[in-house]
Amino acid sequence: MIERYLFLCAKQYPVHRFLAGTRHASQVQRDVLLQKIRRHAESQFGREHGFADIRTVADFRRQVPVASYEYYRPYVERVKRGDLNAMFGAGTEVLMFSMTSGTTGESKYIPITNDFFREYRKSWNIWGARVFWHHKDLLWKPTLQFSSDWQQFRTEGGIPCGNVSGLAAETRPWLTRPLFILPAVLNKIHDTASKQYVALRLALPTRHIGMVVTANPLTLLNLARLADAQRESLIRDIHDGTLSTRFEIPDEVRRALRRRLSRCQPRRARQLEKLVERTGHLYPRDFWPGMSVLAVWTGGSVGSYLPKVREYYGSAVLRDHGLSASEGRMTTPFEDGQSAGFLDYISHYFEFIPEEEHDHPKPTVLECHQLEEGKDYYILPTTSNGLYRYDIHDVVRCVGYRGQCPQLEFISKGAHFSSLAGEKLSEFQVVRGVHAALQDVGLSMEHFVLAPTTGDPPKYVLLIETRLEAAAERNLARQVDVRLSEMNVEYEDRLQSKRLQSVSIGCVPAGTWTALRKKRLAKPGASSEQYKHPFLASDPAFIDQLPRPSTGS
Repeated sequence: MIERYLFLCAKQYPVHRFLAGTRHASQVQRDVLLQKIRRHAESQFGREHGFADIRTVADFRRQVPVASYEYYRPYVERVKRGDLNAMFGAGTEVLMFSMTSGTTGESKYIPITNDFFREYRKSWNIWGARVFWHHKDLLWKPTLQFSSDWQQFRTEGGIPCGNVSGLAAETRPWLTRPLFILPAVLNKIHDTASKQYVALRLALPTRHIGMVVTANPLTLLNLARLADAQRESLIRDIHDGTLSTRFEIPDEVRRALRRRLSRCQPRRARQLEKLVERTGHLYPRDFWPGMSVLAVWTGGSVGSYLPKVREYYGSAVLRDHGLSASEGRMTTPFEDGQSAGFLDYISHYFEFIPEEEHDHPKPTVLECHQLEEGKDYYILPTTSNGLYRYDIHDVVRCVGYRGQCPQLEFISKGAHFSSLAGEKLSEFQVVRGVHAALQDVGLSMEHFVLAPTTGDPPKYVLLIETRLEAAAERNLARQVDVRLSEMNVEYEDRLQSKRLQSVSIGCVPAGTWTALRKKRLAKPGASSEQYKHPFLASDPAFIDQLPRPSTGS
């Protein structure tokens, strides 16, 4: 234990250095940019974009356009075949490709270079050092952290493809490995329910789990519900030292876990049975009563799941682990209970476009120290994975500063906007507005979708799985209009000017949202840990892809 505490103390130095450096974040940012430019100046991309002539931020902006993934796809395809010089200079290794689903239907392959992975680890270590310092009981309580396979397959050039979280899990420092209860072999289970069952089978024998780490709070909800639904099977497995054969678990995983799971634990099984007898269910708040931290995204639309997370997990504090994607970690929260985090100014270079100017041919482009508190921006990272001025379509809000470093809160994916008549509804507004409307009428729903439909004039349909009486539908629809109008004056104006019809309610069959989730997870590069339910659709054809809803008001 003393070794872990001394290790934790040593890890506070990078935290303090990060905070001290915020005083001159703008200069650090420019140094980070020029370092990346020099490193890859002799790559094909660097030669084609005049990297050798870049000396200033102005030079960089003149030589390199703001671009989406499709601009980089031809270069990435060459790297996949083993031609690293297409994007990178000498000395760069590509450890893997992190896959994510793309907007065109084709998967995006994000190169994870040795430099990028070092920066990725540095940012996570700063986050983790702060969390463990605030919750020192985590030094002796195991952590349940979900990650995904980083070697699902290989490219034609022999480079592994998968999820960078799996690589990070396999390369943890030896001193901290015993703190993480889930072995890396678990990532070879690709069926979500099966993976979560095995995770529970490994973790339920102890009542001292200190922290659960996953990207999406929906994963926490599914884990808790699975524990309750499979309580008899889990308790029997713990009692007998077995692993249920009813789940899709590869033989290699069963063999690897056999010794670890073969111990019979009748005492713990009886404890769990008594919990069920006393409470009528098997929830994490009961079987892990000493849990301190739930590390999970809390910003944007996923925040709507948090009240239900509290119901299942009790009083454990929420610790957002920041805005991150396959393309890079962008923010690092430093405190419990807040989604805003400090910009990762020491690892990547960032630019920002005011939200209202994103589609302009010549938008204003700002550096990190030029943001205005309270305003929303599209964030453009330049990282060591070969993506420059990359339009990731994430909208963030500046909520404050420390020195020259902004604190940013994730609002939504920029693609999650809909504008039938110029109202520019955001998913953020929809989640807040619809939940407020549901509360107004005494209802509660985890999932819904506000979907646009064409017409003269067009309108939005609130798709729900709960069948309501006609009067209740009318009441809910009216309150949705009221709440959205309060949050979006242009929506209110379009209603009043009859350019939009009032919202109507559409009831889709039970199981529609589960089927939608399965369909989207079937796409290459999709990850169950990162799946986000779409509360707002922007495509009028969305509603046609679902079982036909019955509509009332």
